[in-house]
Amino acid sequence: MAYGDLTLHGFLDALASDSPTPGGGTGAAVVGATGAALVRMLAVLTIGRPKYAADEALMKAIAEQAADNRAKLLALADDDARSYDAVSAAYKLPKATEAEQAARKAAIQAAMKGAIAPPLKVMEVCLDTISLAKAAVAKGNVNAASDGAAGAEFAKSAMHVAAYNVRINLVAIEDEKWARDVRTKLDEMLYMGQTTASEIDSKVQDMWKPKPKPGALPMFPGSGPKPS
Repeated sequence: MAYGDLTLHGFLDALASDSPTPGGGTGAAVVGATGAALVRMLAVLTIGRPKYAADEALMKAIAEQAADNRAKLLALADDDARSYDAVSAAYKLPKATEAEQAARKAAIQAAMKGAIAPPLKVMEVCLDTISLAKAAVAKGNVNAASDGAAGAEFAKSAMHVAAYNVRINLVAIEDEKWARDVRTKLDEMLYMGQTTASEIDSKVQDMWKPKPKPGALPMFPGSGPKPS
């Protein structure tokens, strides 16, 4: 069963159930896919409009990449659930003898590393989605800028949630160098995502500031320009 094929109610029911999967990692991937869909929305609402003809090729490229990111993230939603199942299976391996204990330990470590891969990839794809959103908001249809900015915020939130899943699994990793390298990569991506999303937020907030009307009276007497 692919989570992307469920109805919205069906997916939320699955999240709310007592089953360990789907969980936060799968939810993060779906939220990221929602963000990518909103970024594409801004792009396609720009394509074909004469006012934005100069950036037509850019918007088409953004729409295509955003659609690709959406598909990747929905696939990662399934990968995340499968990776948990692999961890669960590893913990259930026999441990009666020293050989079995060693094999079980190795299997758990491999499965934990495997469980880190999907949320880490979710972060990578969401970071790319935020970059697409920045370009789309800068050059796209101003009437749909809120959708592009919303897409960036969805992607940023998905990155943070995916990071939770990476960090909780890193606790069990015994390869300290491997874990340290992953934490460094994770922190770098979070910083870049947060920074770019903040730039997008500043951009749209500036777009929506009330513009002073010509000849408008100052709000407070005496606060206007002094006569020369």
